[in-house]
Amino acid sequence: MTTTVPTSAAAVPVGPGLSMFDPLFIGIDEFGQPVYLDVIYRNILIAGEPGGGKSGLVNNICGHGALSDNTRLVLLDAKLVELGPWRDIADAFIGPDIDEAISVLRRLLIVATNRYTWLLANRRRKLVPGDGMSVIVTIIDELAMFSTVLGTKQQQEEFAALLRGLVSLGRACGMPVVAATQRPSWDIIPASLRDLFGYRAAFRCTSLNSSNIILGQGWAEQGYTASDISPTNQGAAYLLAEGGVPRRIKAAYLTDNDIYSIADYAAWIRRPTTGVPAGSRTDWEIAA
Repeated sequence: MTTTVPTSAAAVPVGPGLSMFDPLFIGIDEFGQPVYLDVIYRNILIAGEPGGGKSGLVNNICGHGALSDNTRLVLLDAKLVELGPWRDIADAFIGPDIDEAISVLRRLLIVATNRYTWLLANRRRKLVPGDGMSVIVTIIDELAMFSTVLGTKQQQEEFAALLRGLVSLGRACGMPVVAATQRPSWDIIPASLRDLFGYRAAFRCTSLNSSNIILGQGWAEQGYTASDISPTNQGAAYLLAEGGVPRRIKAAYLTDNDIYSIADYAAWIRRPTTGVPAGSRTDWEIAA
């Protein structure tokens, strides 16, 4: 017997089943148990030496955001290739251009201020799923390039100040920030910035001091130091969550093929279903 699929059933689109309000799977702990993060109301700092596995965690977060409903990505990547696979679905993809990076951060701060004005008018203190506003996830790979290398000293300081403002404001208005760097030093991650990140992931570091810069002063002396992670154990890190102690985790690994496959699928499910040209965006200040 042959069954004919009705035209209406065949036309049902496949859409994302995830939300940024869902716990985000990032890997397993040292006991093999799954590790989830509530990124929506937190910011996450990721740091460690080159080759330690930071990009795996960054791309896990990108992948979840890309497949999440009503979620928009703002990506800053001075190397281009780490976040490049997601550029076609990002509202903004910034390469090694500090002027553009500063401009985008300024716009994001305007959006955050507008959202808090809306929350105040509605007698609320934070965004919830029923509000219908999009979640805007800002992801910065290689923070050091924007804060210490590109542009002039004045531009670097302005970038750092704007980033500190966004990290301060973003958590309650649906605008979390993810920042990664392979140079954990005080000039790149000052305590005033680090302490604004509710989640901190320290991948392998070369010294106790570098691990402390990421996790916080004193953790290495208590035995929680990323300098004891083997150079061959890529993806291993110490994760510090708000109010807790660091714990060993292993970030889930995505191959380049996995990343591009997820990015291509995300681009397909986000394709316009009306006459709006692909890649066009409504102004953030209006649509946020």
